[in-house]
Amino acid sequence: MFDFVHGNRRFVQIVLLLIILTFAFWGVDSYNKSSHSEALATVNGEKINQAEFDQAARQQQDRMRKMMGSNYDQAMFDKPEIKRSILESLVSQRLLMSQARSIGLTVSEKYLAQSIAGIEVFQKDGKFDKQLYESVLRREKMSPLTFEASVARELYMRQLIDAYMRNGYASSITANNLIRLNEQQRVVAVAKISFESYLKRAKVDEAAVQSYYDMNLKEFQTDEQVRVEYVTFSADALQSQVTVDDDEIKKYYEEHQNEFGSPEQRQAAHILIATAAQASDADKLAAKAKAEQVLQQVKQSPDKFAELAKQHSQDPGSAASGGGLGQFGPGMMVKPFEEAVFKLKIGEISGLVQTDFGFHIIKLLAVNPAKTSSLIEVKSAIAQRLKLQKANDKFAELAEKFSNIVYEQSDTLKPAAELVKMPLQQSGWLNKKQVGALPWTDKALQAVFAEDVTKKKRNSAAIEIAPNTLFAARLLEYKPVSTRSLREVSEGIRQKLLRKQALEFAVKEGQLVLAQLQRGEKVNVEWTVPTTITREQHAELDNSLARQVFQANVAILPAYVGIENAQNGYELVRIDAIKEVTSINETKHAGYMQQLRQITSDEMFQAYLADAKKHADITMKSFSADENK
Repeated sequence: MFDFVHGNRRFVQIVLLLIILTFAFWGVDSYNKSSHSEALATVNGEKINQAEFDQAARQQQDRMRKMMGSNYDQAMFDKPEIKRSILESLVSQRLLMSQARSIGLTVSEKYLAQSIAGIEVFQKDGKFDKQLYESVLRREKMSPLTFEASVARELYMRQLIDAYMRNGYASSITANNLIRLNEQQRVVAVAKISFESYLKRAKVDEAAVQSYYDMNLKEFQTDEQVRVEYVTFSADALQSQVTVDDDEIKKYYEEHQNEFGSPEQRQAAHILIATAAQASDADKLAAKAKAEQVLQQVKQSPDKFAELAKQHSQDPGSAASGGGLGQFGPGMMVKPFEEAVFKLKIGEISGLVQTDFGFHIIKLLAVNPAKTSSLIEVKSAIAQRLKLQKANDKFAELAEKFSNIVYEQSDTLKPAAELVKMPLQQSGWLNKKQVGALPWTDKALQAVFAEDVTKKKRNSAAIEIAPNTLFAARLLEYKPVSTRSLREVSEGIRQKLLRKQALEFAVKEGQLVLAQLQRGEKVNVEWTVPTTITREQHAELDNSLARQVFQANVAILPAYVGIENAQNGYELVRIDAIKEVTSINETKHAGYMQQLRQITSDEMFQAYLADAKKHADITMKSFSADENK
């Protein structure tokens, strides 16, 4: 809609990404664990240790690797500003968690279960799948207990944040004014005064070329360059060196049956007469008495269960749908509720079932029996899993040997390459700034430009350039930093100075023509066909020139503005007409109102967070670039 809205939304997305959305996967259960390691930060006396930081960094690295693909560079996480942003996000999480606890926010077991069941990565065919859930957590090296504690903490914080994010305010008058400003149209024509027509007037002598060369020697320096041979070896590459036979696949299948099927799922509805966990005995007795009355009505008219649930159930999440809870498996409901459900037959209604949420009357609607995939169906997946497992084991076994051989036989990489059965490869010419796709990360370039490699002609250290990926190199050729001679660069300097002069002539002419036009004089200028632009849509004009067009005094038309164009010369714009917004439809107005509410709610939350930090006792470690050398 309008530029600053988009800007603020992007800012908020970044903040939420770092503070909330990744929270569940950052292993924050370690908040409650003690550590003897030195704290990287403290929040009101609570420590954030190295293990927490490392885990957060790994998760962020994995996320960026998936987003950026071949453009991902592990070395970006060595930068002090990135490390600090990760630590700051952990500090914000810890602080928000503390604030949530201090005001007594709670998360029910049911809400927690529903939230986890709603995570798409744990669903198969649109429904929560416990086996898939456990499999994903194993892959992330997290236990269900750890993950559930993490999600609970996220939900605590989300309640606190939502209190601000849902309470933005917006003025109808402000929204209308913004629509009028943002969608006002101006009819413009453009004229360009190009530097090219002034090149013939420009003159550059040898003295000017010499002077420029002498004053800008750094511009003509060639970077230090190397050409190397190298070897990389990774767990993924080792998969081609391992085999898996049918007996191994069958054995894995037999020992991991729970991974290849889904447990029995049940579909139920309930009527809840709610009580708080801390309710008095009198309140609990009153709730039980009411539940017994409802139970009698259900027994008298079991076919009206849904109708009675809508009338009496105090579960806001299911009452409107007749008490329906959808489909769930073992472990998804609180224990007393689950035990009762799994004892019922289809269509059967339970007696009163008491949980921390109150008294439930449960009706079993359907049963989906447990299913197990056949060995044939999962054979290829098991084979791939076993190959990856073997490759990882082999990588772990070879990694230390590889590093030792690279170091001990420092005049050749051949033994190291033979050890891991990987080919020796040769690079083209590299410089220190040539960061790119693997293997040429910042870490790899630092290694090949190390003095041991360039001066002492030894192997580089074996370094990890990506998870489970090692790299080592040795020098083939070396070019030191040098300065190109004046003879080599004189023509380039001459053309640069000629262009600069021509640009100056064009700008001077453009400014003169603009002044004449603004005085109302007639000037022979070649204008483009008039076109209509808005503050957002102005493809013909760059942002700076468009800004001038909309800031121009248009009391008298046509009006004129101009701007220097560093690439081409000078640009003039003639403003012929103004088209104001004549009507504002409700949909557009509602959209602007929503955007304004979003901005104000974002600002409220940021102000709250800043104030909380201001009043908290926070210490943080400083990071420096030297730590990675």
